[in-house]
Amino acid sequence: MAYVLKKNVMYMMPTHFGPMYGPRQGKDGEKFACRDNPKSIQYAVSFVTDREQLEALLPEEFEVEGEPVVTVAQNYMTEIEWLAGRGYNTLGVTFPVVFQGKRDRAIGPFLLVLWENLADPILTGREQLGYSKIYCELPEPLVCRGATHVSANWLGFRFMDMTLSNMQEVLPDDFPPRPQSSGTLAGTLHYKYIPKTGDWGDPDAAYATLTPEETPNRVVKAMWRGEGTVRFHHARWEDLPTQFMIVNALHDLQIKEYRGATITQAVGGKDISDQCIVQ
Repeated sequence: MAYVLKKNVMYMMPTHFGPMYGPRQGKDGEKFACRDNPKSIQYAVSFVTDREQLEALLPEEFEVEGEPVVTVAQNYMTEIEWLAGRGYNTLGVTFPVVFQGKRDRAIGPFLLVLWENLADPILTGREQLGYSKIYCELPEPLVCRGATHVSANWLGFRFMDMTLSNMQEVLPDDFPPRPQSSGTLAGTLHYKYIPKTGDWGDPDAAYATLTPEETPNRVVKAMWRGEGTVRFHHARWEDLPTQFMIVNALHDLQIKEYRGATITQAVGGKDISDQCIVQ
């Protein structure tokens, strides 16, 4: 007898073995509170670029909001409950936007791309949430003579280098304030796109999604501010057959002025089950 998909249960391919477990559905159907995990260290560098270059990377209904400041952030996470204590690393590129749809208006950083070094969060984040996630290798930071170096590579091709230096500890009273709800939709914005099988130029899904900024369980434990630089290296098709156009677009962004660097230690988060469509 063929199986029947249960209602109100999350599945992902392959569906043949039952519901899929992950960050928003545990093995017994439980949710993960994310109060004492993950533990994370984030290294981020920001710079001012050309507005028109960013506008060209946005889908319809999005516009750059305020200064065209790009932030490149590499995050190292450990003790993740839904991975039974394991961890993974990410590299994301964001800049501030406003989304004006037929129904909703939302503001916040637009996640242009998010590299991760583990398949499981890539699959769940792309299919369930609409995050623009792809794979790369993200080695641990190197610290030498007061400077921290982080990098990213794909099957041996190093495509990004970031350096943070002259870091000074920030007092807790000067930590960025928690986001306050103002009645306007706010959070990280994404564009979900999945092609339609057989009709390759048509989408099965094509719409904007929002990760609400409220994350009450996330607590910043320590922070440092200083100087930083970031460089994406030009790639040939032979170097990055499926990603060269992404890396080269980031390589081509004009760096008019660096806006500093941060290192942030934090604990806690959320399972992002509050992800929603904006339209």
